[in-house]
Amino acid sequence: MVDAFLAAARAGDFAALLRVLAPDVVLRFDLGPDGRPALSGATAVARHVLKTAPRFISFATPVLVNGTVGALFGTREDPISVLGFTIVGGRIAALDLVATPAKLRHLRIDS
Repeated sequence: MVDAFLAAARAGDFAALLRVLAPDVVLRFDLGPDGRPALSGATAVARHVLKTAPRFISFATPVLVNGTVGALFGTREDPISVLGFTIVGGRIAALDLVATPAKLRHLRIDS
């Protein structure tokens, strides 16, 4: 599911993103003091991903984050952010973007 999400985001494929996202998917942002409200719904999340992906998606690597599937932006030694995936019924039900440096230091990131 992570590979399909990343491939759709890299290709700018809105329809493919909608196929991997649950209709009621939630994208939460943990950005520290500059946080922003969560987005919900496949259309809103897919639009946001395609709006922001061109700047960042080439740096994404599929990983395990605290034992759960995710994507790493940066390196394991110096992560910029991590995107955690919650998959339910074969679709992405939630995405959690963590970019708070203090929290990134405490994550276990494995290949």
